[in-house]
Amino acid sequence: MKATQQLKDEHQGVLLMLDILEEISQRLKKGQQVDLTHLNQILEFLQVFVDKCHHSKEEELLFPALEESGIPKEDGPIGMMLVEHDMGRGYIKGLREAILKYENGEGKAAGEIAKNTQKYIVLLREHIDKEDNILYMMADMHLDEVIQKRLAKEFEKVEMEKIGAGKHQQFHKLLDNLKEIYLQ
Repeated sequence: MKATQQLKDEHQGVLLMLDILEEISQRLKKGQQVDLTHLNQILEFLQVFVDKCHHSKEEELLFPALEESGIPKEDGPIGMMLVEHDMGRGYIKGLREAILKYENGEGKAAGEIAKNTQKYIVLLREHIDKEDNILYMMADMHLDEVIQKRLAKEFEKVEMEKIGAGKHQQFHKLLDNLKEIYLQ
């Protein structure tokens, strides 16, 4: 499997979590209570799976390989993806802070959660679309099969080192569980 295909496959899980997060956000806007455990599990998914694992694969491995192949970082698609990764981290920081307030029963916390999740959802959906339909296509044109295979093997190392054995599968179980609860 190409390294880029692995990243696209991971995007499918991220998009599912964004759908779940959108439903949770809508419930919070309507004044409904949301299970704090679910919020913390989603936060962990976003911090660990999306940022620590997926974004690390891109930032530490794919993007440098693309630069070596001649795709510019500054004023190019790689630079834009890095800016968007940082923007996402800012929304996650706001989400983490809002969840703590929600846990402590602060009245405006639900609105802050909804605001941060909505901004994050819009950003990440557009970001994923750009990566899947522009950046990864460029990667497939510029990175030969040998480099793609090397990247795929290095991705496995990142996964083991950054999140540990079995954590990927745990996140998929979480996605299935939350999908049943929020999207049925």
